Amino acid sequence: MPFNVGPWELLLILLGLLLVFGAKRLPEMGAAMGKGIREFKKNISEVKQELDRPADTDTPQREIDQPASSSGDPKKLSE
Repeated sequence: MPFNVGPWELLLILLGLLLVFGAKRLPEMGAAMGKGIREFKKNISEVKQELDRPADTDTPQREIDQPASSSGDPKKLSE
């Protein structure tokens, strides 16, 4: 078992969760966690595909504009 948790400890944890959240709420929480994990995995795979995709030569590359002042002080909103 992960984290060196035996079957009796796992049963005790599940019983505690059942007492705290109730029998109706536990399946809802499990479903919400499953949806969250699936969405996370989907987003990670999309980012990997985007990083692995070769750069298009037709698409112009975006450039980051340098700040106008080189003093390093932030601009004031009133200016």
